[in-house]
Amino acid sequence: MLWIKICATTNLDDARAALDAGASALGFILTASPRQIRLRAASHIIRQLHSSTEKIGVVVNEAPGRLKELAELVGCTGFQLHGGEPADQLPEFRRALGLRKIIKTLQVGELLANSAKLDGYLAHAGLIDGFLLDSGSASSRGGTGQTFDWHAALPLVQRIKRHKPVIIAGGLNPENVADAIHLFDPCGVDVVSGVELSAGKKDPAKLRAFIAAARAAQLTDQ
Repeated sequence: MLWIKICATTNLDDARAALDAGASALGFILTASPRQIRLRAASHIIRQLHSSTEKIGVVVNEAPGRLKELAELVGCTGFQLHGGEPADQLPEFRRALGLRKIIKTLQVGELLANSAKLDGYLAHAGLIDGFLLDSGSASSRGGTGQTFDWHAALPLVQRIKRHKPVIIAGGLNPENVADAIHLFDPCGVDVVSGVELSAGKKDPAKLRAFIAAARAAQLTDQ
Protein backbone atom coordinates (compact mmCIF):
# COMPACT_ATOMS: atom_id res chain seq x y z
CA MET A 1 0.00 0.00 0.00
CA LEU A 2 1.15 3.52 -0.77
CA TRP A 3 2.82 5.16 2.25
CA ILE A 4 1.40 8.64 2.88
CA LYS A 5 3.15 10.91 5.36
CA ILE A 6 1.55 14.12 6.52
CA CYS A 7 4.43 16.23 7.73
CA ALA A 8 4.77 19.21 10.07
CA THR A 9 2.26 18.03 12.64
CA THR A 10 1.97 20.69 15.35
CA ASN A 11 -1.18 19.80 17.28
CA LEU A 12 -3.28 16.81 18.28
CA ASP A 13 -6.36 17.83 16.28
CA ASP A 14 -4.35 17.87 13.05
CA ALA A 15 -2.72 14.55 13.93
CA ARG A 16 -6.09 12.92 14.42
CA ALA A 17 -7.54 14.51 11.29
CA ALA A 18 -4.65 13.16 9.20
CA LEU A 19 -4.98 9.66 10.62
CA ASP A 20 -8.77 9.68 10.26
CA ALA A 21 -8.29 10.62 6.60
CA GLY A 22 -6.04 7.60 6.10
CA ALA A 23 -2.47 8.83 6.56
CA SER A 24 0.19 6.17 7.09
CA ALA A 25 2.57 8.35 9.10
CA LEU A 26 2.90 11.73 10.77
CA GLY A 27 5.96 13.95 10.58
CA PHE A 28 7.20 16.21 13.38
CA ILE A 29 9.72 18.90 12.45
CA LEU A 30 12.27 18.98 15.27
CA THR A 31 14.55 21.59 13.72
CA ALA A 32 14.42 25.33 13.05
CA SER A 33 11.43 25.99 10.78
CA PRO A 34 8.19 28.01 10.71
CA ARG A 35 6.60 24.62 11.35
CA GLN A 36 8.92 23.49 14.14
CA ILE A 37 7.35 21.77 17.12
CA ARG A 38 8.97 21.80 20.55
CA LEU A 39 10.07 18.47 21.93
CA ARG A 40 7.64 18.53 24.84
CA ALA A 41 4.71 19.33 22.55
CA ALA A 42 5.67 16.58 20.11
CA SER A 43 5.98 14.09 22.95
CA HIS A 44 2.57 15.12 24.31
CA ILE A 45 0.93 14.44 20.93
CA ILE A 46 2.77 11.18 20.31
CA ARG A 47 1.81 9.76 23.71
CA GLN A 48 -1.85 10.07 22.74
CA LEU A 49 -1.51 8.27 19.41
CA HIS A 50 -1.89 4.55 18.83
CA SER A 51 1.33 2.59 19.09
CA SER A 52 0.94 1.41 15.48
CA THR A 53 1.10 4.98 14.14
CA GLU A 54 4.41 5.89 12.53
CA LYS A 55 5.83 9.06 14.09
CA ILE A 56 8.73 10.42 12.04
CA GLY A 57 11.00 13.12 13.44
CA VAL A 58 12.39 15.45 10.79
CA VAL A 59 15.90 16.60 11.69
CA VAL A 60 18.77 18.48 10.08
CA ASN A 61 22.41 17.55 10.69
CA GLU A 62 21.90 16.08 14.15
CA ALA A 63 24.49 13.68 15.58
CA PRO A 64 23.47 9.99 15.55
CA GLY A 65 23.66 9.79 19.33
CA ARG A 66 21.38 12.78 19.67
CA LEU A 67 18.75 11.05 17.53
CA LYS A 68 18.80 8.06 19.84
CA GLU A 69 18.12 10.45 22.71
CA LEU A 70 15.32 12.16 20.79
CA ALA A 71 13.71 8.85 19.91
CA GLU A 72 13.51 7.92 23.57
CA LEU A 73 12.52 11.39 24.75
CA VAL A 74 9.88 12.21 22.13
CA GLY A 75 8.71 8.74 21.09
CA CYS A 76 9.65 8.86 17.41
CA THR A 77 9.49 5.54 15.57
CA GLY A 78 11.83 6.84 12.88
CA PHE A 79 13.69 9.84 11.54
CA GLN A 80 13.94 11.75 8.29
CA LEU A 81 17.49 13.03 7.82
CA HIS A 82 16.70 16.27 6.04
CA GLY A 83 20.08 17.99 6.09
CA GLY A 84 23.43 17.45 4.47
CA GLU A 85 24.21 14.27 6.40
CA PRO A 86 27.04 12.60 4.45
CA ALA A 87 26.65 9.11 3.08
CA ASP A 88 29.52 7.74 5.15
CA GLN A 89 27.67 8.74 8.33
CA LEU A 90 24.72 6.47 7.60
CA PRO A 91 26.31 3.47 9.38
CA GLU A 92 26.47 5.55 12.56
CA PHE A 93 22.79 6.45 12.27
CA ARG A 94 21.85 2.81 11.84
CA ARG A 95 23.88 1.72 14.86
CA ALA A 96 22.34 4.49 16.97
CA LEU A 97 18.74 3.95 15.90
CA GLY A 98 18.59 0.18 15.67
CA LEU A 99 15.38 -0.94 13.99
CA ARG A 100 13.80 2.52 13.84
CA LYS A 101 13.01 3.76 10.35
CA ILE A 102 15.63 5.96 8.67
CA ILE A 103 14.72 8.04 5.60
CA LYS A 104 17.37 10.15 3.88
CA THR A 105 16.18 13.26 2.09
CA LEU A 106 17.94 14.16 -1.15
CA GLN A 107 17.50 17.52 -2.86
CA VAL A 108 16.73 16.90 -6.50
CA GLY A 109 18.34 20.13 -7.70
CA GLU A 110 21.64 19.09 -6.12
CA LEU A 111 21.48 15.66 -7.73
CA LEU A 112 20.67 17.07 -11.16
CA ALA A 113 23.66 19.41 -10.87
CA ASN A 114 25.97 16.62 -9.68
CA SER A 115 24.62 13.11 -10.24
CA ALA A 116 27.84 11.60 -8.83
CA LYS A 117 26.69 12.76 -5.38
CA LEU A 118 24.13 9.98 -5.46
CA ASP A 119 26.77 7.23 -5.71
CA GLY A 120 27.82 7.39 -2.06
CA TYR A 121 24.26 7.25 -0.79
CA LEU A 122 23.41 4.29 -2.97
CA ALA A 123 26.51 2.50 -1.72
CA HIS A 124 25.05 2.71 1.80
CA ALA A 125 21.43 2.18 0.75
CA GLY A 126 21.22 -1.09 2.66
CA LEU A 127 21.50 0.80 5.94
CA ILE A 128 18.37 2.92 5.51
CA ASP A 129 14.72 2.33 4.71
CA GLY A 130 14.25 4.72 1.82
CA PHE A 131 15.09 7.99 0.10
CA LEU A 132 12.82 11.03 0.05
CA LEU A 133 13.23 13.35 -2.93
CA ASP A 134 12.39 16.99 -2.26
CA SER A 135 12.73 20.26 -4.12
CA GLY A 136 14.08 22.59 -1.45
CA SER A 137 15.52 26.01 -2.23
CA ALA A 138 18.51 28.18 -1.43
CA SER A 139 16.79 29.38 1.74
CA SER A 140 14.81 26.30 2.80
CA ARG A 141 15.42 22.56 2.66
CA GLY A 142 11.70 21.81 2.47
CA GLY A 143 8.16 23.10 2.77
CA THR A 144 8.61 25.40 -0.22
CA GLY A 145 5.38 24.42 -1.94
CA GLN A 146 7.32 24.10 -5.19
CA THR A 147 7.71 20.95 -7.26
CA PHE A 148 11.05 19.91 -8.69
CA ASP A 149 11.49 19.18 -12.42
CA TRP A 150 9.71 15.84 -12.49
CA HIS A 151 10.68 14.77 -15.98
CA ALA A 152 14.32 15.73 -15.53
CA ALA A 153 14.36 13.77 -12.28
CA LEU A 154 12.71 10.64 -13.65
CA PRO A 155 15.99 8.86 -14.59
CA LEU A 156 17.33 9.59 -11.08
CA VAL A 157 14.22 8.18 -9.48
CA GLN A 158 14.39 5.05 -11.61
CA ARG A 159 18.02 4.56 -10.67
CA ILE A 160 17.35 4.98 -6.94
CA LYS A 161 14.40 2.58 -7.07
CA ARG A 162 16.73 -0.19 -8.17
CA HIS A 163 18.35 0.08 -4.74
CA LYS A 164 15.75 1.40 -2.32
CA PRO A 165 12.15 2.68 -2.08
CA VAL A 166 11.54 6.28 -3.10
CA ILE A 167 9.20 8.79 -1.46
CA ILE A 168 8.19 11.84 -3.50
CA ALA A 169 7.78 15.24 -1.83
CA GLY A 170 8.00 18.88 -2.83
CA GLY A 171 4.97 20.89 -3.87
CA LEU A 172 2.48 18.05 -3.80
CA ASN A 173 -1.19 18.88 -3.33
CA PRO A 174 -4.60 17.28 -3.96
CA GLU A 175 -4.53 18.39 -7.59
CA ASN A 176 -1.13 17.00 -8.63
CA VAL A 177 -0.40 14.04 -6.35
CA ALA A 178 -2.03 11.57 -8.75
CA ASP A 179 0.21 12.79 -11.58
CA ALA A 180 3.29 12.26 -9.40
CA ILE A 181 2.20 8.74 -8.52
CA HIS A 182 1.48 7.83 -12.13
CA LEU A 183 4.86 9.17 -13.28
CA PHE A 184 7.17 7.89 -10.53
CA ASP A 185 5.30 4.89 -9.07
CA PRO A 186 6.86 5.71 -5.67
CA CYS A 187 6.52 3.71 -2.47
CA GLY A 188 5.19 6.84 -0.80
CA VAL A 189 4.38 10.54 -0.91
CA ASP A 190 4.97 13.29 1.62
CA VAL A 191 3.08 16.56 1.92
CA VAL A 192 3.25 19.74 4.00
CA SER A 193 2.10 23.03 2.47
CA GLY A 194 -0.34 21.37 0.05
CA VAL A 195 -2.70 20.45 2.90
CA GLU A 196 -2.34 23.54 5.07
CA LEU A 197 -4.50 26.51 5.96
CA SER A 198 -1.36 28.29 7.16
CA ALA A 199 2.15 27.26 8.16
CA GLY A 200 1.75 24.50 10.74
CA LYS A 201 -2.05 24.37 10.60
CA LYS A 202 -3.77 21.69 8.50
CA ASP A 203 -6.91 22.04 6.38
CA PRO A 204 -9.06 18.95 7.05
CA ALA A 205 -10.72 19.15 3.64
CA LYS A 206 -7.37 19.27 1.85
CA LEU A 207 -6.11 16.38 3.96
CA ARG A 208 -9.04 14.23 2.90
CA ALA A 209 -8.77 15.29 -0.74
CA PHE A 210 -5.02 14.64 -0.87
CA ILE A 211 -5.20 11.18 0.64
CA ALA A 212 -8.23 10.20 -1.43
CA ALA A 213 -6.50 11.32 -4.63
CA ALA A 214 -3.32 9.44 -3.73
CA ARG A 215 -5.17 6.24 -2.89
CA ALA A 216 -7.24 6.43 -6.07
CA ALA A 217 -4.14 6.96 -8.19
CA GLN A 218 -2.48 3.92 -6.65
CA LEU A 219 -5.51 1.76 -7.43
CA THR A 220 -5.57 2.79 -11.09
CA ASP A 221 -1.88 1.89 -11.43
CA GLN A 222 -2.34 -1.65 -10.12
